[in-house]
This record gives sequence, structure tokens and C-alpha cells, in this order.
Amino acid sequence: MTNDWQGWRDAMDRALYGPDGFYTRPGGPGPAGHFRTSVHVSPLYAGAVATLLCRVDAALGHPDELALVDVGAGRGELLTGVLGRLPEAVGARVRPYAVELAARPEGLDPRIVWRSGLPAEGSLTGLLFANEWLDNVPLEVAETDADGVPRRVRVRADGTERLGGPVDGADAEWLARWWEAAGHPGVRAEIGRPRDAAWARAVRTLRGGLAVAADYAHRRTDRPPFGTLTGFREGREVRPVPDGSCDITAHVALDACAGPSAVLLTQRAALHALGVAGRRPPLALASTDPAGYVRALSAAGAAAELTDPAGLGAFGWLVEPVGEACAGALEEAALFKEWDA
Repeated sequence: MTNDWQGWRDAMDRALYGPDGFYTRPGGPGPAGHFRTSVHVSPLYAGAVATLLCRVDAALGHPDELALVDVGAGRGELLTGVLGRLPEAVGARVRPYAVELAARPEGLDPRIVWRSGLPAEGSLTGLLFANEWLDNVPLEVAETDADGVPRRVRVRADGTERLGGPVDGADAEWLARWWEAAGHPGVRAEIGRPRDAAWARAVRTLRGGLAVAADYAHRRTDRPPFGTLTGFREGREVRPVPDGSCDITAHVALDACAGPSAVLLTQRAALHALGVAGRRPPLALASTDPAGYVRALSAAGAAAELTDPAGLGAFGWLVEPVGEACAGALEEAALFKEWDA
């Protein structure tokens, strides 16, 4: 692995997706071995996505083939969970796609089409779901020098950084539009332009339906002044060293990614509207059905974790309809409103 200075975008790409990258290394444990996403917290998350897919199916008039595209599929955990929770009439028409650079895991449901890249533009009708994918799309990092000039941050494979040349061109335009604090000395920013492009391409996979991204996120009015670039290894936050030994991630400027018809929500609001709530079961159930009470109590605890406004519930959901049919797929719930967390 080279020790030459690189921009963070190239360094992340190599460290995450290169021949010996964190996500592509043969025989590795996959993301679940290093961090816990909403998918891993509880089957309730897959159940909520299944509910959403059923709403999309109904809005589209129950097409003969209904696509479910999981972008950044990991080891296929979300797709497996959703397929196990669909009504038979829907499941019989679902065509599931896993988009993931890692090799197909053994024993995966044979119905799942495993792909290293997105399907062709405009080729599918249904639901595209990207859970914690955009935060791993490589991007450049900038830091403002003592004179207030945003400069590109260069990095070596051991994590050592130095400031490079000034940010210019389209990246400078993106900073000026989307990162209000840029220009203040000492401020760091992640330039989200590659994520905007990646999401726009993902949305174009659909000729009709709904595209959803769920991720760590922030808005223009509350960008973190020192950026969010970090690493994860074996469940712990670590220094982001681009040598393939750890996950490297940064929160997503979802408002920059959003198309004109998109809605931004908190995960708490989205999951509540999809039937995931952390209410405790009635105590009387403990007397009439002790085992049922324990199961309900466990589900309530998992739902509370998924919707915790100080944790996973604060995630951003970018909900973008493609075509008019699904434009109101989530509007009937009063909790679905603009991102307010």
C-alpha cells in the first residue's frame, strides 16, 4: 500500500473498495462484524421496509414484477429480512437486487440478484432502499487555512494529513452553496458532490416507484464545524486511517442530495408512520400470556432503540418519488414532515 499523499476521495476508495479493502476483503466478517446498523438492531426494521414496499406496490397498481433494490447490501441481511415479511401475494412478484462490491455470501436466498453495480437506468419499477450507503461513498475533505482559504486535505496511508491546494471548480461551488461555515479558519468540511451524483444515479435506476436513503446526516444550517470523518473497527470509533483496516465514514449532506420532489424526514418519524413504535405492552398481558408479554416487551425495546431521537431515530431519511404514483406513499401520516432534528 502506497505512502504517497492523496486526496481523501482516492484514499477512501482504495481503503474501502480496493483489492484488500475493508468492504471487499475476501473472508471478512462484513459490516456487521464492526458496527451495528438499524438492520442489525431488530427485525422490526426489515418489517418497516416490507410495509413500505407493500405501499409502493399498491400505489403502482400491483405490477407483475416489483423491484426491491438494496444499495450497499452488506451480506444481504436487509433483503433477507424483507423477503421473510412480505405477504405471499407481494413476495411472489418481488424481484430483489443486492448492489454490493463484496462477493455474494454463501447460502443467500437464490431469488436475490447479486450485482456489483446498479441496474440500468430506468429499468425497474418498485422501491430502491439505501441504508447507510451514502456515508461510505468516497469524497474529498477540505480545511480552511489561517487566511480563510479552504484547501484540500491530503492524506497518507498511515492517516497523516497535510493541507494541499485551494479548493476550486465545482467543489468550491458546492462548498459555497452547501457548507455555510466554509471560510472560517480551522473549519473542516466533507465535500459531498460525489454523493449527490451517486444518489442521483441510484434514483435514475427507477422508471417509477420510490427511492429512500437512510443515513447519518446533517443540514446546511447545522453542519458540524470540524467535519465528521471517522473510522470504525470492531464496534469502536477509531482514527480514520485509509489502510483498509477500518471503516471510513462521514455524515451525509442529505439536503444537497435531495431532488426537487424529495422529502427529508427523521428516522423516528418515518418508522412511526410505518408502524414501528416503542410503546410498552399492557401489563395485563403478562397475566394472560406471559410469553407474549415478553416478546412484546422485547419488540418495544428494539423499537425504542430504532426511534431514539438521541440515537438512530435522529438519522435522516431522504424519500424521493419517481413518477406521480408514489408521490403520496408516505404523506398520509401526520408525522411525515420536513426533517426537523
